[in-house]
Amino acid sequence: MQALEKAGHVVSVIVPNTQRSWIGKAHIVGQDIQTSFYFPPATNPETHIEGYTEKDNGTHPWVLVNSTPASCSQLGLNCFFQERGPVDLVISGPNYGRNTSSLFALSSGTLGAALEATQCNYRAIALSFAFTDRINLSEVVAESCQQGVRVCEWLAANATWGDSRLYSVNVPVKKGVLQSKVNWTKMLQNTWGQGACFQELPQEGAVDDAATEEAKLRRQEGGKGDASTTAEGGKWANRHFKWAPRFTDVMESSRKAGPGWDGWTVMEGETSVTSLRANFESAGGFEGELKL
Repeated sequence: MQALEKAGHVVSVIVPNTQRSWIGKAHIVGQDIQTSFYFPPATNPETHIEGYTEKDNGTHPWVLVNSTPASCSQLGLNCFFQERGPVDLVISGPNYGRNTSSLFALSSGTLGAALEATQCNYRAIALSFAFTDRINLSEVVAESCQQGVRVCEWLAANATWGDSRLYSVNVPVKKGVLQSKVNWTKMLQNTWGQGACFQELPQEGAVDDAATEEAKLRRQEGGKGDASTTAEGGKWANRHFKWAPRFTDVMESSRKAGPGWDGWTVMEGETSVTSLRANFESAGGFEGELKL
């Protein structure tokens, strides 16, 4: 947000009020959706307010929503920010973690919000930051933010839009990324290995809150993840599982894919830009009556 504002853009923010990763383009049916306002700390040291506040400090507030990223797109475009002028571009993210290859993208809430905006006839970019470790210095992250702004500005001014088109941008969190290449890429179509997504827990097992579990998952990017445990009890005893995808499947398929694919490009430390369409496009090869 600060990088966009520094570049002269008017930025309006609407986000889920809790962790909503891996939820795709979902809407929660039967939920009373509630919104609240968060006034971010002011950048002027004389008016700086530490931490969360609901008190008007002279800045334009963020909107917090107890729903999904896709719902945030709908609400932000139709129910908030009208006094700030028409929306020119929706930037979903930056997500802290890569969204390369279909395994990540098909479950990504970041992609989901951009897809929703596209289906509301707005231009949209899904922006994700790909890291290789958790030691990310503030100046390195700031450089990735600058790179994200540069790419989004170029796409807004020069890319092809319309026809349900959107763009997925993955920027490495890496020193020197501003000097590295920016490449057009294709999204790698890959699959999970057998038993790659769920870890079985002991009978008394439990998972942490969503934010903690997501942090654990992101720490495992590039690793094998947790080992499964053996269920205890009788044949029909209740069983406990948690979402624990094995990221080695994604990383290995990206390594093998080679140049031109989104995952490989990011692993090389370069920025990936992928053009997508917000639809399930027909695979083709079939037409006419299907006779049984």
